[in-house]
Amino acid sequence: MEKINRRQFLLQGGISAMSLALGSNIVFGKHLPAGWLPVALEENTVFEPLPGKHPELVILNDRPINAETPAHLLDDLITPNDLFFVRNNGLAPNKTSIDPDKWTLQIDGEAAAKKQAYSLPELKKRFKHYTYQLTLECGGNGRKEFNPPAKGNQWSTGAVGCAEWTGVRLKDVLEDTGIKSNAVYIGYYGKDQHISGDPKKEPISRGVPIHKALEEESLIAWSMNGKDIPLLNGYPLRLVFGGWPASCSGKWLERISIRDRIHDGAKMKGQAYRIPCKPVAPGSKVEDKDMCIIESMPVKSLITFPKTGAMIKKGQSLPLRGHAWAGDLRVKSVSYSIDFGSTWKKCDLRAPANRLAWQHFSAEIAFPESGYYEVWAKAEDENGISQPMLLPGWNPKGYLNNACHRIAVKVS
Repeated sequence: MEKINRRQFLLQGGISAMSLALGSNIVFGKHLPAGWLPVALEENTVFEPLPGKHPELVILNDRPINAETPAHLLDDLITPNDLFFVRNNGLAPNKTSIDPDKWTLQIDGEAAAKKQAYSLPELKKRFKHYTYQLTLECGGNGRKEFNPPAKGNQWSTGAVGCAEWTGVRLKDVLEDTGIKSNAVYIGYYGKDQHISGDPKKEPISRGVPIHKALEEESLIAWSMNGKDIPLLNGYPLRLVFGGWPASCSGKWLERISIRDRIHDGAKMKGQAYRIPCKPVAPGSKVEDKDMCIIESMPVKSLITFPKTGAMIKKGQSLPLRGHAWAGDLRVKSVSYSIDFGSTWKKCDLRAPANRLAWQHFSAEIAFPESGYYEVWAKAEDENGISQPMLLPGWNPKGYLNNACHRIAVKVS
C-alpha cells in the first residue's frame, strides 16, 4: 500500500477532516484555496536557541549561521538587535580579533579616481553622521513555500527586519575618493571566511548599481539602534541598502570597489540572487543568460499581532497589527481578509519614518460566528501593485515570495 503523509491525508479528507483535526468548524472553508492546509495545521520544527540572539529565533543552518525571527516577535516598531534575523554566507570573524580603532576600509576599483583608505575612527570624524530606519529582507524570505522546492535555507516569513542604522553616507565617502564618469557599480568585500576555510575563496562579494550607492539613505554603518552592530549582523562596519535584497548590504566591511562594469564577485554570477527575466513554468530549467539580478524587493506585509493560533470568545473583537514594505517604493494601502481572500477591508496605515523604512498597519476585526478563521494581510504599493494572495511566480532559487501572510484564529 502506498504511504501518504499527514498533509496528504488531511487534503484528501477535505474540509471535514481538517475541521476534525482543528476541533472546530472552518468558517468560510469553501473559500480555502485547493491544495492548501489551514495554517494552524502546518507542521513546524523546533530548534535549539542561538547564543547572542533571542532564544526563540529559529535556526535554519549553523554553518554558516542563518536564523529567522517568528512573526509575532517582530511586533516592535523598530526591530531590536537581538531579534534581527541572521543571514550569513560565510563564517563571521572572531570578535576578539576585531579592534574597531584599527579597522580600515579601503576604496579602490577601475572607476575610482584614486585608492583611499579610512580607519573607522577617521570615518566617524571626517564625515557627517546620518541615522535612518531601513528595512532589510533576505531575497529568499518565504522560500519554504515554493513547489517544486528550491535549494537553500527554507525561510518562512522571518528573514526581515527594520532597525535604526547610524553611519556615514556611502556617497560622501565615494565622492571624497573620486568617482570616474565610467562608474557602473560598486562591489564590497568583507572579512568573513568561506565555510571551506580556504582563504582564496570568497563567501560572498556582491554590490549595487552606482545610482543605488549614491542614494541619500545608503549607509556605511557602525551602529544599530544606538549600539554597536551585533557580530552576526556585521560588527564593526557594514553597508546598509534599504529596500534591496539584504545580500547587497555587505557585513564586516573592509573594502569597496567602484567598478566600470557589473560587479563580478562571489554570488553575483550564475543564478545567485537572480530570477528568470520572463515567467517560467514550475520546475523549469533556466539558463544563466536568462536570469536577471534582483534589485528592488516586491511589496509585502507581515502580521505581527496576534500570534498565529490566537483564541478569542464569540463577540470579542481582535486587534491586528503588522508591518508593510515595498522595496524602493512606499506602501499605499494594507487590507485584511477573514474569508480566504473573498472580501477585503482596509487597515489603518502609518507613513514611514523615512524613505525605505517599513510602515505599520492596524485594524480591529469582528467575526460573524464561532469557528476557525484565517486572517490574511495584503499590501499595495504606490504604483498600484498588490501582493498575490497565493505563491507568486516560481523560480529556480525560490526568491521573492511575497504572498499574503496568514495567521490562524479560533473563535469559541
